[in-house]
Amino acid sequence: MSEIVAVLGASPKSERYSNQAIRLLRDYGHTVLPVNPAQTEIEGLPVIASVDGLKEGSVDTVTLYVGPQHSAPLLPGLLHLKPKRVIFNPGSESPYLQEALEKAGIKAEEACTLVLLRTGQY
Repeated sequence: MSEIVAVLGASPKSERYSNQAIRLLRDYGHTVLPVNPAQTEIEGLPVIASVDGLKEGSVDTVTLYVGPQHSAPLLPGLLHLKPKRVIFNPGSESPYLQEALEKAGIKAEEACTLVLLRTGQY
């Protein structure tokens, strides 16, 4: 099933996992919304400056590539967005954020988006 996926911490650098996720998500037929305040285009896709630039209910999954030291301020935007789930990729785990999302009824999953896709678990 195709999803709309926001990639928070999207990078234009092809060696970065967030960039690889953008490409693989598209290869698997998902609509990808890269989010990064410092970019305007990644992999030919227009970039959204922040999670606040996404409409409530417009995203199925958020896949997070932002370290825990920078992710706490994302909470209000994520709660307003109301995705079905947020994937915390390795290095982005945040117990604070995960607990707050779960309390709001948003599934918080510690996993690697690339592995989930490649193993049919996405």
